[in-house]
Amino acid sequence: MLKRVTVPTLFPPPRYAHASVVETGTRLAFLAGSVPLDADGKLVGEGDPVRQARQVLANLDEQLRAAGSDMAHVVSTDVYVVSSAPAVLSAVWDVVEASGLSAGPHSSTLIGVACLGYTGQLVEITATAVVPDPDGV
Repeated sequence: MLKRVTVPTLFPPPRYAHASVVETGTRLAFLAGSVPLDADGKLVGEGDPVRQARQVLANLDEQLRAAGSDMAHVVSTDVYVVSSAPAVLSAVWDVVEASGLSAGPHSSTLIGVACLGYTGQLVEITATAVVPDPDGV
């Protein structure tokens, strides 16, 4: 159903796969960007990208469960961080790794950006996940 590929002729990626291959007929969930807002729509972790990353991942987990999937079935993410500092991007990536997303490992791109959609927002993650058949077929 899902095959994660690390290309031996390319630079070995640190804890992510070069590609994720999903067989046809498999159900996929394409998740909108998960953002650092709480259930009331209030920003969590103002000025703190690590705290925001934790909220984003908690929200992503909720999105995945609502779609019938989970972190282990994520095949691809884009992680957006408002920063050009490698240390800030690395700190956010450490949170992503600790979340279980990299257990696959999934294919991911970490991107430093100038701004995101909500005032004070520093982190956003988009994801694609396999939705496993509930009957295990």
